[in-house]
Order: sequence, then C-alpha cells, then structure tokens
Amino acid sequence: MKRLFENPLIGDRIFFKKFAHEPGEAVTIIDVALKPGGGNGLHFHETFDEHFECLEGELSLEVNKRVIVLQPGETATAPRRAVHRFFNQSNSYNRFRVTISPGHPGFENTLKIAYGLASDGLMNAQGRPRKFWHLGTIVALSDTHLPGVFRLLQPLLRYSARRAHADGRFARELQPYTAD
Repeated sequence: MKRLFENPLIGDRIFFKKFAHEPGEAVTIIDVALKPGGGNGLHFHETFDEHFECLEGELSLEVNKRVIVLQPGETATAPRRAVHRFFNQSNSYNRFRVTISPGHPGFENTLKIAYGLASDGLMNAQGRPRKFWHLGTIVALSDTHLPGVFRLLQPLLRYSARRAHADGRFARELQPYTAD
C-alpha cells in the first residue's frame, strides 16, 4: 500500500503513518514535510478534529483567527467546525504530524487524489484542480468546508461531485489515484 505522496506544486511530502481502516485506534495519522511559505487555505471540517504536533522546525497554525506557532514537541488542536489552516512562515522546511480523529477514509483519498492531480499537471500554479468537478470531489470527499463568501460555492461544488460520480467521470479519472 502506497504511503508516501509528494506535491510538486506546493513542495510538500506526506507520509501516511496510519490509515483509518488499519488495526488500533480509529484515527488517520499523517506526517508532513512542508517547504518555507507552504501551507493551505482557511477551511473547517464538520466530522473530525485535527491534532497537530510539530516534529521539526516551526509550524504555524491559524485556528479561529488566532495564530499559534509551534516548536518541536508542541501540539495544538483544530477542533471540528473551527476555521483553521497550517502554514510555514520560517525559512526552512518543517515536519509535523497531524492526527485526524476519528479517522476519515474520504480525507485520506482526497489527499491521494490531490497529490496525484498535482503530479500529473492537472492543477494550476496555486494548487487548485483545473476542473471544477475535481475541486468539488475533493471538497465533498474530505468533509472540507470553506468559510466566508466561498461557502456560497459549496452546494455547486458538491453537486458537481455527485454528477461526476453518477456519470462515471469519478471512476475514470479520479478513482485510480485511490487504488493501492
């Protein structure tokens, strides 16, 4: 089973230490190496918490408009429904671990799809899928919700994902990225 994924657009690597379906506690554990200036945009999840632990370097989190800077060994949590993001504002790579509780296979597949699309040149320079329904599928599978004005796009994004599943585009174009 493939565990290491790289995203050439945003310059990070992820390693799945534990998938939700594996024995033991029902969590997803991912180690991330993030380049300077890297990170993700503000979002939130309805069904799981994200626990962050800085392993190396410095990790910045924004949780509900509050910026937290973690050093190695320090932890912070983005509870479900908290608007959050992570980023690296230092001059060197950092490494951190994120534990998703409870584990979320859809989120795991979203990462596999997003990193696969990036590796195949199917994302733009900002790291967003070139096809709207690809973005819709990523948002829908991962239980990711966008805050603010972007929230108005959520129904359209989810509709595009449902249509792609129904007409077979998901099976043809995206499901192969999730195969082990």
